[in-house]
Amino acid sequence: MAANLASKCSRVGRSLFGGIGNNLSNLLSTSHVMKCSHFLSQQQRMFIQMRTVLKVVDNSGAKKVMCIQALKGKKGARLGDTIVASVKEAMPNGKVKKGKVVYGVVVRAAMQRGRCDGSEVKFDDNAVVLVDKQGQPIGTRVFGPGTA
Repeated sequence: MAANLASKCSRVGRSLFGGIGNNLSNLLSTSHVMKCSHFLSQQQRMFIQMRTVLKVVDNSGAKKVMCIQALKGKKGARLGDTIVASVKEAMPNGKVKKGKVVYGVVVRAAMQRGRCDGSEVKFDDNAVVLVDKQGQPIGTRVFGPGTA
């Protein structure tokens, strides 16, 4: 619609104002692009789903894991959910080695999560704490902020 309006204005502008229409069409198309890019940036926050790479924020020895499966929900995992993951990067002397399949609890998620009081929690990255099958943490320390 904005492009159609801009093309009509540019045709009228050339005949009546001699070039002002070109500036008007550029202005309208730039504002349209800015609105679209703002809309797309709002839509980039997604669930933690298969093949999502997450940062490990405990001292278990793993640095990065890739989600294999979210254990709750069809779409994916959110803040506080448990996932099954594969270790992609690990420290040489850690408890967890590269390639091992582990469980993890999401402690930071880029997708916003609403609370009962109306507030929303959202982080800049996706982070996980590794746990065993019973839910006990593998590491002994958790680094950085996190809520679950």
